[in-house]
Amino acid sequence: MLTRKQHELLIFIRDRLEETGISPSFDEMKEALGLRSKSGIHRLVSALEERGFVRRLAHRARALEILRLPDSALPVSGDPSIIRPDFGHRRPAPVPPPGEIRSLPLYGRIAAGTPIEALRDQSNHIDVPGALVAAGDHYALEVDGDSMVDAGIFDGDTVVIQRTDTADNGTIVVALVDNHEVTLKRLRRKGDSVALESANEAYETRIFGPDRVQVQGRLVGLMRRY
Repeated sequence: MLTRKQHELLIFIRDRLEETGISPSFDEMKEALGLRSKSGIHRLVSALEERGFVRRLAHRARALEILRLPDSALPVSGDPSIIRPDFGHRRPAPVPPPGEIRSLPLYGRIAAGTPIEALRDQSNHIDVPGALVAAGDHYALEVDGDSMVDAGIFDGDTVVIQRTDTADNGTIVVALVDNHEVTLKRLRRKGDSVALESANEAYETRIFGPDRVQVQGRLVGLMRRY
């Protein structure tokens, strides 16, 4: 997943490399994104590097290499309260007609801190912009907790989930633990172990055996009310 600032920085670096062949300096990045300090840029670059979008070239100052881009290399447009995360190389979904609204079942609150049982009340629905919904079956959940704040997901946000039972490493998923606990976490697999990783240093990563965790969907969109 890329936050809006991560996306903006990645596109700025790409454009500068195409124009000059030289990576922009941290000061130039800071000015372009309207940030107050270079420490914020350092965090954004580190996040892009961790997610496999850029690579720092050793023994060379101001040297960044673009490894890949989001599905859409265009800045997110439309409602500024809507964030459209990237999930790597997926076949682009057809662009919906302007103004299209989709009604999705709202399954209640999902803990982004301590796992809780997911609510399955089919009577509740929420309207979401069609641009957030690609092919397949989708549903929505309200976030309860703060363990995913560093991924831009806050208490009270509504997340749009594409129903699936598989997901790549690093994807933010709805995971069913031991057939009764449901949580929103970043998925990591290593050997026979499955890790559910928070995006908040105050929470520990939980490690499980392969039979204890089932993917029930992956994050494809987020809505926030101010």
